[in-house]
Amino acid sequence: MKKIATGNKAVAEAVKQAKPDVVAAYPITPQTEIVETLADYITSGQLSSQYIPVESEHSAMAACIGASISGGRTFTATSSQGLAYMHEMTNWAAGARLPIVMTNVNRSLAPGWNIWVEHTDAMQERDTGWLQVYVSTVQEAYDTTLMAFRIAEHTDVLLPVMINLDGFTLSHIMQPLDTVELGNFIPPINLPNAVDPNNPGGYGTLTGPADYIRFRWEIERSMRDAFPVIKKTHEDFFKSFGRRYGFTEEYQCDDADVIVIALGTLGKEAEVAVDILRKEGIKAGSMRLRWFRPFPKLDLAGKDVVVIDRDYSFGFGGVVAHSIRAKNQMEVFSVIAGLGGQEVTYDDIAVFVRNRHIGEEFWFGVNNHV
Repeated sequence: MKKIATGNKAVAEAVKQAKPDVVAAYPITPQTEIVETLADYITSGQLSSQYIPVESEHSAMAACIGASISGGRTFTATSSQGLAYMHEMTNWAAGARLPIVMTNVNRSLAPGWNIWVEHTDAMQERDTGWLQVYVSTVQEAYDTTLMAFRIAEHTDVLLPVMINLDGFTLSHIMQPLDTVELGNFIPPINLPNAVDPNNPGGYGTLTGPADYIRFRWEIERSMRDAFPVIKKTHEDFFKSFGRRYGFTEEYQCDDADVIVIALGTLGKEAEVAVDILRKEGIKAGSMRLRWFRPFPKLDLAGKDVVVIDRDYSFGFGGVVAHSIRAKNQMEVFSVIAGLGGQEVTYDDIAVFVRNRHIGEEFWFGVNNHV
Protein backbone atom coordinates (compact mmCIF):
# COMPACT_ATOMS: atom_id res chain seq x y z
CA MET A 1 0.00 0.00 0.00
CA LYS A 2 1.37 3.39 -1.00
CA LYS A 3 1.01 6.33 1.39
CA ILE A 4 2.83 9.40 2.69
CA ALA A 5 4.39 9.08 6.14
CA THR A 6 7.05 10.46 8.44
CA GLY A 7 10.07 8.38 9.40
CA ASN A 8 8.58 7.88 12.86
CA LYS A 9 5.23 6.74 11.45
CA ALA A 10 7.03 4.35 9.09
CA VAL A 11 8.83 2.73 12.02
CA ALA A 12 5.58 2.37 13.95
CA GLU A 13 3.86 0.80 10.94
CA ALA A 14 6.65 -1.77 10.61
CA VAL A 15 6.55 -2.56 14.34
CA LYS A 16 2.79 -3.09 14.11
CA GLN A 17 3.33 -5.65 11.35
CA ALA A 18 6.10 -7.40 13.32
CA LYS A 19 3.58 -7.92 16.18
CA PRO A 20 5.75 -7.55 19.28
CA ASP A 21 4.43 -9.08 22.48
CA VAL A 22 5.59 -6.09 24.53
CA VAL A 23 6.15 -2.41 23.72
CA ALA A 24 7.79 -0.47 26.56
CA ALA A 25 7.49 3.27 26.13
CA TYR A 26 8.75 6.53 27.55
CA PRO A 27 8.41 9.74 25.50
CA ILE A 28 11.35 11.86 24.44
CA THR A 29 11.75 14.31 21.55
CA PRO A 30 12.06 13.54 18.67
CA GLN A 31 10.98 9.87 18.92
CA THR A 32 7.72 10.35 20.86
CA GLU A 33 5.60 9.99 17.72
CA ILE A 34 6.73 6.36 17.42
CA VAL A 35 5.44 5.21 20.80
CA GLU A 36 2.35 7.44 20.55
CA THR A 37 1.42 5.83 17.24
CA LEU A 38 1.97 2.35 18.65
CA ALA A 39 -0.23 3.26 21.63
CA ASP A 40 -2.97 4.27 19.18
CA TYR A 41 -2.60 0.98 17.30
CA ILE A 42 -2.96 -0.98 20.54
CA THR A 43 -5.92 0.97 21.93
CA SER A 44 -7.73 0.73 18.58
CA GLY A 45 -7.15 -3.03 18.37
CA GLN A 46 -4.90 -2.87 15.31
CA LEU A 47 -2.02 -4.32 17.36
CA SER A 48 -2.37 -6.91 20.09
CA SER A 49 0.58 -6.12 22.34
CA GLN A 50 1.18 -5.38 26.00
CA TYR A 51 1.93 -1.65 26.19
CA ILE A 52 3.96 -0.71 29.26
CA PRO A 53 4.18 3.06 29.94
CA VAL A 54 7.17 3.25 32.26
CA GLU A 55 8.63 6.08 34.34
CA SER A 56 11.99 6.32 32.56
CA GLU A 57 14.09 5.06 29.67
CA HIS A 58 16.10 2.91 32.07
CA SER A 59 12.84 1.19 33.02
CA ALA A 60 11.77 0.90 29.38
CA MET A 61 14.83 -1.19 28.58
CA ALA A 62 14.45 -3.14 31.83
CA ALA A 63 10.86 -4.01 30.86
CA CYS A 64 12.01 -5.18 27.43
CA ILE A 65 14.71 -7.30 29.08
CA GLY A 66 12.19 -8.97 31.35
CA ALA A 67 9.79 -9.65 28.50
CA SER A 68 12.56 -10.96 26.25
CA ILE A 69 13.88 -13.27 28.97
CA SER A 70 10.42 -14.83 29.07
CA GLY A 71 10.53 -15.46 25.32
CA GLY A 72 8.57 -12.46 24.04
CA ARG A 73 9.23 -10.24 21.04
CA THR A 74 9.98 -6.72 22.29
CA PHE A 75 10.33 -3.16 21.02
CA THR A 76 11.13 0.26 22.40
CA ALA A 77 12.31 3.63 21.11
CA THR A 78 14.37 6.49 22.51
CA SER A 79 16.67 9.42 21.75
CA SER A 80 19.72 11.18 23.14
CA GLN A 81 19.49 11.66 26.92
CA GLY A 82 17.07 8.75 27.08
CA LEU A 83 19.58 6.44 25.41
CA ALA A 84 22.25 7.66 27.81
CA TYR A 85 19.93 6.87 30.74
CA MET A 86 19.46 3.35 29.31
CA HIS A 87 23.18 2.68 29.14
CA GLU A 88 23.36 0.25 32.07
CA MET A 89 20.49 -1.74 30.58
CA THR A 90 21.76 -1.70 26.99
CA ASN A 91 24.88 -3.48 28.21
CA TRP A 92 22.67 -5.93 30.10
CA ALA A 93 20.48 -6.65 27.06
CA ALA A 94 23.44 -7.53 24.85
CA GLY A 95 25.24 -9.49 27.57
CA ALA A 96 22.12 -11.59 28.16
CA ARG A 97 21.84 -12.23 24.39
CA LEU A 98 18.34 -10.77 24.09
CA PRO A 99 17.04 -9.85 20.59
CA ILE A 100 15.38 -6.57 21.56
CA VAL A 101 14.67 -4.16 18.68
CA MET A 102 14.97 -0.45 19.43
CA THR A 103 14.69 2.66 17.29
CA ASN A 104 16.98 5.48 18.33
CA VAL A 105 16.04 8.80 16.78
CA ASN A 106 19.44 10.46 16.79
CA ARG A 107 19.66 13.68 18.76
CA SER A 108 22.49 15.64 20.32
CA LEU A 109 23.46 15.31 23.97
CA ALA A 110 23.36 18.13 26.53
CA PRO A 111 24.67 20.54 27.52
CA GLY A 112 23.82 22.80 25.82
CA TRP A 113 20.30 21.54 25.44
CA ASN A 114 19.62 20.77 21.80
CA ILE A 115 16.93 18.58 20.23
CA TRP A 116 18.39 18.32 16.73
CA VAL A 117 20.26 15.54 15.00
CA GLU A 118 23.68 14.20 15.94
CA HIS A 119 25.03 10.64 16.01
CA THR A 120 27.08 10.83 19.20
CA ASP A 121 24.21 9.35 21.24
CA ALA A 122 24.36 6.07 19.31
CA MET A 123 28.13 6.11 18.98
CA GLN A 124 28.42 6.04 22.77
CA GLU A 125 26.64 2.65 22.59
CA ARG A 126 28.85 1.20 19.88
CA ASP A 127 30.81 -1.12 22.20
CA THR A 128 27.87 -2.58 24.12
CA GLY A 129 27.18 -5.50 21.77
CA TRP A 130 24.19 -4.02 19.92
CA LEU A 131 23.98 -4.27 16.16
CA GLN A 132 23.60 -0.76 14.71
CA VAL A 133 22.11 0.28 11.38
CA TYR A 134 21.60 3.85 10.08
CA VAL A 135 18.85 4.69 7.58
CA SER A 136 18.31 7.65 5.29
CA THR A 137 14.74 7.58 3.93
CA VAL A 138 11.24 6.90 5.23
CA GLN A 139 11.03 3.77 3.09
CA GLU A 140 14.35 2.50 4.41
CA ALA A 141 13.25 3.13 7.99
CA TYR A 142 10.20 0.92 7.43
CA ASP A 143 12.04 -1.84 5.55
CA THR A 144 14.97 -1.93 7.97
CA THR A 145 12.69 -2.19 11.00
CA LEU A 146 11.05 -5.28 9.50
CA MET A 147 14.44 -6.82 8.80
CA ALA A 148 15.75 -5.96 12.26
CA PHE A 149 13.34 -8.32 14.02
CA ARG A 150 14.34 -11.20 11.76
CA ILE A 151 18.07 -10.51 12.17
CA ALA A 152 17.98 -10.04 15.95
CA GLU A 153 15.97 -13.21 16.56
CA HIS A 154 18.04 -15.46 14.30
CA THR A 155 19.64 -18.21 16.39
CA ASP A 156 23.08 -17.36 14.98
CA VAL A 157 22.73 -13.79 16.26
CA LEU A 158 20.46 -13.36 19.31
CA LEU A 159 21.69 -9.83 19.89
CA PRO A 160 19.70 -6.58 20.13
CA VAL A 161 19.44 -4.27 17.13
CA MET A 162 19.38 -0.46 17.16
CA ILE A 163 17.85 1.28 14.13
CA ASN A 164 19.06 4.89 13.89
CA LEU A 165 17.03 7.69 12.30
CA ASP A 166 18.22 11.29 12.01
CA GLY A 167 16.13 13.46 14.31
CA PHE A 168 13.67 15.75 12.46
CA THR A 169 15.53 15.54 9.12
CA LEU A 170 14.13 12.01 8.81
CA SER A 171 11.95 11.32 11.85
CA HIS A 172 9.50 14.11 10.96
CA ILE A 173 9.95 14.51 7.21
CA MET A 174 7.10 13.34 4.94
CA GLN A 175 8.08 10.97 2.12
CA PRO A 176 6.37 8.22 0.09
CA LEU A 177 6.04 4.86 1.85
CA ASP A 178 5.17 1.56 0.19
CA THR A 179 4.09 -0.96 2.82
CA VAL A 180 4.08 -4.70 2.18
CA GLU A 181 2.06 -7.79 2.99
CA LEU A 182 4.56 -9.35 5.35
CA GLY A 183 3.54 -13.00 5.07
CA ASN A 184 6.04 -15.26 6.83
CA PHE A 185 9.06 -13.00 6.29
CA ILE A 186 9.49 -12.69 10.08
CA PRO A 187 9.26 -16.21 11.57
CA PRO A 188 7.61 -16.78 14.97
CA ILE A 189 10.00 -15.98 17.79
CA ASN A 190 11.61 -19.02 19.38
CA LEU A 191 14.30 -18.09 21.88
CA PRO A 192 16.39 -21.13 22.90
CA ASN A 193 17.06 -19.91 26.45
CA ALA A 194 13.72 -18.36 27.45
CA VAL A 195 12.87 -18.75 31.12
CA ASP A 196 10.77 -21.87 31.70
CA PRO A 197 8.91 -22.09 35.04
CA ASN A 198 9.11 -25.87 34.75
CA ASN A 199 12.87 -25.76 34.34
CA PRO A 200 14.12 -22.82 36.45
CA GLY A 201 17.29 -20.97 35.44
CA GLY A 202 18.87 -17.58 35.90
CA TYR A 203 20.20 -14.68 33.83
CA GLY A 204 23.05 -12.41 34.83
CA THR A 205 24.32 -14.40 37.79
CA LEU A 206 27.78 -13.89 39.26
CA THR A 207 30.40 -15.05 36.74
CA GLY A 208 34.06 -15.74 37.45
CA PRO A 209 36.97 -14.69 35.22
CA ALA A 210 37.33 -18.04 33.44
CA ASP A 211 33.73 -17.97 32.20
CA TYR A 212 33.24 -14.22 31.83
CA ILE A 213 35.74 -13.94 28.97
CA ARG A 214 33.93 -16.78 27.20
CA PHE A 215 30.65 -14.87 27.43
CA ARG A 216 32.34 -11.81 25.92
CA TRP A 217 33.70 -13.94 23.10
CA GLU A 218 30.22 -15.29 22.38
CA ILE A 219 29.00 -11.74 21.75
CA GLU A 220 31.87 -11.17 19.32
CA ARG A 221 31.29 -14.53 17.65
CA SER A 222 27.64 -13.64 17.12
CA MET A 223 28.62 -10.24 15.70
CA ARG A 224 30.75 -12.07 13.13
CA ASP A 225 27.99 -14.59 12.47
CA ALA A 226 25.60 -11.70 11.90
CA PHE A 227 27.27 -10.86 8.56
CA PRO A 228 25.79 -13.81 6.62
CA VAL A 229 22.46 -13.46 8.45
CA ILE A 230 22.19 -9.79 7.45
CA LYS A 231 23.21 -10.58 3.88
CA LYS A 232 20.64 -13.39 3.58
CA THR A 233 17.95 -11.18 5.09
CA HIS A 234 18.72 -8.46 2.54
CA GLU A 235 18.53 -11.02 -0.28
CA ASP A 236 15.24 -12.48 0.94
CA PHE A 237 13.76 -9.02 1.37
CA PHE A 238 14.65 -8.21 -2.24
CA LYS A 239 13.14 -11.48 -3.49
CA SER A 240 9.96 -10.92 -1.48
CA PHE A 241 9.40 -7.19 -1.89
CA GLY A 242 11.70 -5.96 -4.67
CA ARG A 243 13.81 -3.49 -2.68
CA ARG A 244 17.54 -4.12 -2.42
CA TYR A 245 19.79 -3.23 0.53
CA GLY A 246 23.39 -3.88 1.52
CA PHE A 247 25.90 -3.09 4.23
CA THR A 248 26.53 0.12 2.29
CA GLU A 249 24.68 2.06 -0.37
CA GLU A 250 27.06 3.06 -3.13
CA TYR A 251 26.56 5.76 -5.74
CA GLN A 252 28.96 6.31 -8.65
CA CYS A 253 31.75 4.45 -6.85
CA ASP A 254 32.89 2.11 -9.63
CA ASP A 255 35.22 4.57 -11.38
CA ALA A 256 35.54 7.10 -8.55
CA ASP A 257 38.86 8.65 -7.57
CA VAL A 258 37.40 10.09 -4.37
CA ILE A 259 34.64 8.61 -2.19
CA VAL A 260 32.53 10.42 0.39
CA ILE A 261 31.46 8.30 3.37
CA ALA A 262 28.71 9.37 5.76
CA LEU A 263 25.81 7.95 7.77
CA GLY A 264 22.09 8.64 7.50
CA THR A 265 20.68 11.61 5.64
CA LEU A 266 24.12 13.16 5.03
CA GLY A 267 24.93 10.06 3.00
CA LYS A 268 21.97 10.85 0.75
CA GLU A 269 22.93 14.52 0.54
CA ALA A 270 26.38 13.41 -0.65
CA GLU A 271 24.85 11.84 -3.77
CA VAL A 272 23.78 15.28 -5.01
CA ALA A 273 27.29 16.59 -4.27
CA VAL A 274 28.69 13.75 -6.36
CA ASP A 275 26.59 14.84 -9.35
CA ILE A 276 27.87 18.41 -9.00
CA LEU A 277 31.49 17.28 -8.77
CA ARG A 278 31.15 14.96 -11.77
CA LYS A 279 30.07 17.91 -13.89
CA GLU A 280 33.33 19.61 -12.85
CA GLY A 281 35.36 16.61 -13.97
CA ILE A 282 36.00 15.27 -10.45
CA LYS A 283 35.30 11.54 -10.37
CA ALA A 284 33.53 11.42 -7.04
CA GLY A 285 31.37 8.72 -5.50
CA SER A 286 29.29 8.30 -2.37
CA MET A 287 29.35 5.30 -0.02
CA ARG A 288 26.65 5.60 2.62
CA LEU A 289 27.53 3.35 5.52
CA ARG A 290 24.34 1.54 6.63
CA TRP A 291 25.64 -1.03 9.13
CA PHE A 292 28.04 0.31 11.72
CA ARG A 293 27.98 -2.79 13.95
CA PRO A 294 29.03 -5.22 12.73
CA PHE A 295 31.43 -2.99 10.81
CA PRO A 296 31.64 -4.10 7.17
CA LYS A 297 34.69 -4.51 4.97
CA LEU A 298 34.91 -1.54 2.60
CA ASP A 299 36.57 -1.58 -0.83
CA LEU A 300 38.50 1.69 -0.77
CA ALA A 301 41.87 0.67 -2.21
CA GLY A 302 43.46 3.39 -4.31
CA LYS A 303 40.78 5.98 -3.48
CA ASP A 304 40.87 9.33 -1.74
CA VAL A 305 38.37 9.13 1.11
CA VAL A 306 36.42 11.97 2.72
CA VAL A 307 34.56 10.92 5.88
CA ILE A 308 31.86 13.15 7.34
CA ASP A 309 31.24 12.41 11.01
CA ARG A 310 28.08 13.70 12.68
CA ASP A 311 29.67 12.67 15.97
CA TYR A 312 32.88 13.11 17.91
CA SER A 313 34.98 11.23 20.44
CA PHE A 314 36.78 13.95 22.39
CA GLY A 315 40.54 13.54 22.46
CA PHE A 316 40.29 10.95 19.68
CA GLY A 317 38.39 12.19 16.66
CA GLY A 318 35.49 11.37 14.37
CA VAL A 319 34.38 7.84 15.19
CA VAL A 320 33.61 6.75 11.63
CA ALA A 321 36.83 8.25 10.26
CA HIS A 322 38.95 6.45 12.84
CA SER A 323 37.05 3.21 12.28
CA ILE A 324 37.88 3.34 8.58
CA ARG A 325 41.50 4.23 9.28
CA ALA A 326 41.82 1.25 11.62
CA LYS A 327 40.00 -1.29 9.44
CA ASN A 328 41.50 -0.23 6.11
CA GLN A 329 44.96 0.95 7.21
CA MET A 330 44.64 4.18 5.24
CA GLU A 331 44.52 7.92 5.69
CA VAL A 332 41.25 9.77 5.25
CA PHE A 333 40.17 13.41 5.25
CA SER A 334 38.05 13.68 8.40
CA VAL A 335 35.28 16.28 8.44
CA ILE A 336 33.26 16.97 11.60
CA ALA A 337 29.95 18.46 10.48
CA GLY A 338 26.28 18.55 11.34
CA LEU A 339 26.65 18.42 15.12
CA GLY A 340 23.54 19.60 16.95
CA GLY A 341 21.60 19.77 13.69
CA GLN A 342 24.05 22.15 11.97
CA GLU A 343 22.95 22.50 8.36
CA VAL A 344 25.22 20.72 5.88
CA THR A 345 24.21 21.04 2.22
CA TYR A 346 25.35 19.18 -0.86
CA ASP A 347 27.27 22.33 -1.84
CA ASP A 348 29.13 22.13 1.48
CA ILE A 349 29.94 18.47 0.87
CA ALA A 350 31.27 19.32 -2.59
CA VAL A 351 33.60 21.89 -0.96
CA PHE A 352 34.85 19.23 1.47
CA VAL A 353 35.79 17.03 -1.50
CA ARG A 354 37.50 19.81 -3.42
CA ASN A 355 39.65 20.59 -0.36
CA ARG A 356 40.35 17.00 0.67
CA HIS A 357 44.12 17.37 0.38
CA ILE A 358 44.34 19.57 3.48
CA GLY A 359 45.20 16.31 5.22
CA GLU A 360 43.90 17.22 8.67
CA GLU A 361 40.74 17.04 10.71
CA PHE A 362 38.37 19.80 9.69
CA TRP A 363 35.54 21.17 11.87
CA PHE A 364 32.92 22.70 9.59
CA GLY A 365 31.82 26.09 10.90
CA VAL A 366 34.82 26.33 13.24
CA ASN A 367 37.84 26.22 10.91
CA ASN A 368 37.70 28.88 8.21
CA HIS A 369 40.21 27.75 5.63
CA VAL A 370 37.80 25.53 3.65
